[in-house]
Amino acid sequence: MRILLIIMLLISLMISDNIVAQQKGKATFYADRFHGRKTASGIPYHRDSLTCAHRTYPFGTILEVTNPSNGRKVIVEVTDRGPFARGKIIDLSHAAAHKLGIARKGIATVEIAEWEFIEHLPLHIDFRKLKLLPASYIPERYIHIYKTTESNH
Repeated sequence: MRILLIIMLLISLMISDNIVAQQKGKATFYADRFHGRKTASGIPYHRDSLTCAHRTYPFGTILEVTNPSNGRKVIVEVTDRGPFARGKIIDLSHAAAHKLGIARKGIATVEIAEWEFIEHLPLHIDFRKLKLLPASYIPERYIHIYKTTESNH
């Protein structure tokens, strides 16, 4: 009986490893007055970057944000903390809000999930041509992939 319990626990851990947590809630975006100011991570906020603020995800985490009302998606990097307004789950840069179609409304319901970067990489990638990350920024945890692809060219 004990062995069966251990096996079931191991199987559930292996299955849950592949599940990506999702959140659903209200999103807003930064006011223009924050353009150029430093975020909590130390990176200056730029309204045209694809970045966001989230309360719990670590800085550098790549998130996929979906607007379920129109199906649009955007990939953003967590560079700041917030939102601190009640009932909001994410603050987006102006560019990210525009891509999702919420810039005119100012607020919308979105779904967010951590983006599994490695699973979306093509076999041969040139990070200099990758336009998904703000300002060609490559998170430190993926730099080994860049170095590997550089040595292959």
